[in-house]
Amino acid sequence: MRVLVTGADGFIGRNLVLRLNELPSVDVSIYDRKDSSSQLSELVSHVDWVIHLAGVNRPDTMEEFYVANAGFTATLCDAIAASGHKPSIIYSSSIQVEQTGDYGESKLRAEKSLNALHEETGCSVHIYRLPNVFGKWARPNYNSVVATFCHNIARNIPVEIHDPDTVIRLVYIDDLVDRFLKLLEDRPANTLAFEQVPIEYQVTVGELAAMIAEFQKSRVNLVMDAVGQGLHRAMYATYVSYLPENDFDYLLKKNADARGVFVEILKTKLSGQFSYFTALPGVTRGGHYHHTKTEKFLVISGEALFRFSHKVTGDYFEISVVGGDARVVETVPGWVHDITNVGENELICLLWANEIYDGDKSDTIFNPITKDSSQLR
Repeated sequence: MRVLVTGADGFIGRNLVLRLNELPSVDVSIYDRKDSSSQLSELVSHVDWVIHLAGVNRPDTMEEFYVANAGFTATLCDAIAASGHKPSIIYSSSIQVEQTGDYGESKLRAEKSLNALHEETGCSVHIYRLPNVFGKWARPNYNSVVATFCHNIARNIPVEIHDPDTVIRLVYIDDLVDRFLKLLEDRPANTLAFEQVPIEYQVTVGELAAMIAEFQKSRVNLVMDAVGQGLHRAMYATYVSYLPENDFDYLLKKNADARGVFVEILKTKLSGQFSYFTALPGVTRGGHYHHTKTEKFLVISGEALFRFSHKVTGDYFEISVVGGDARVVETVPGWVHDITNVGENELICLLWANEIYDGDKSDTIFNPITKDSSQLR
C-alpha cells in the first residue's frame, strides 16, 4: 500500500508517519511546504491513499488561513483530478467549521473542495472534524492547552487558567492514528464520509491542570492514580513525554538500618504499593501478622527462608527461595510470618502490599515467630 502524507512534520503527522513506517506493507511518501507543485502531481498519481494533514492554525495574518488551508487543499484536489488516478483521502478538519472565524471558514472551504473532488472523480473522501488532539510531540505554548500544561508543570512553570470550569473536548493521538490505520485496512470505496474517532474525552481546564499536577507530585509522594486506562492513561503518557532529559530519573528515599534498606517505589490509590528491601546475611525481617493486609514477596537475589505460623492453631511451615526462581511467596491474614537471609550474600526482595502503609492504622501486629506453637496462642 502506498500512502502520501501532507503535513508530515506536524504533531499528528510525526505520530502517523512513525506508525506507518512500522508496517512492512506500507510505502510512505511525504509532501511539505518546501516541495513543488510538480512533485505533488507526481506523488498523487502513484499512491493509494492521501492523508491530508497540512495546514496552519496560528498564522501571522488571517489570509494565511485561506492560503494554507483552503488554498492548498484546492491545489491538492486539482492535482488529483488532473492525474486521472483516484486515491482515497483522509482529511483532518476541525470542529471549528461549526463556528464563526477565519480558521473554521478556511477548513470548511477545504472540505468543500474535497466534496467537489468526490463528485467529479469518485475518490473516497473521509473527513475528520477534530477537537483538541493531544499526545507526544505537540508544540507547547502554541495551540494545545494539554501540551502547554504538561510542558510547564514538568518544569515547575506556573500555568495560566482563565476559567477552570471551561470544558474542552479531547482526542488522544494514538486513538486518532489507530482510526486512520483502520480505514487504510478496510479500504472503503466511492465514499464521502464524516468520520469520528470512537474515543473522545471531556474535561474542564481546572480538572486537566489538577490531573497533570498530581502526576508531577507522584515523584515525591509516590502516589499514582489509575493510569492504566482511559484519559488518565493517555494523559500520563503525554505528561511523561514532556519531561526534560535530566528528569528522566529521580531518587527514592532509602530507609537504612543495621538489617539493610527498605525503599518504597510506588503507591497506587486503589491497588496498594510496591517496595523493595535488602537484608544482610543472617538478618531476619518481619515477625508480624495482619488481619486484612496481604503481601507478595519476590526474591531478586540471595537465599531466603520464609517462616509461617498460624496465629490460632500454631501450624508451622517454611518455604526456601533462591533469587532467580521467579517464585512469589504470599502472606495470608492470620499467619505470623518472617523472612531470613540464609545465604552468604545480601538478600534483595521485591514487595507488593495490597494497601498503602498507614502508620496510624498499619494492620501490622508484631509477634516474633517460633516453632513452639504454644507460645503463639
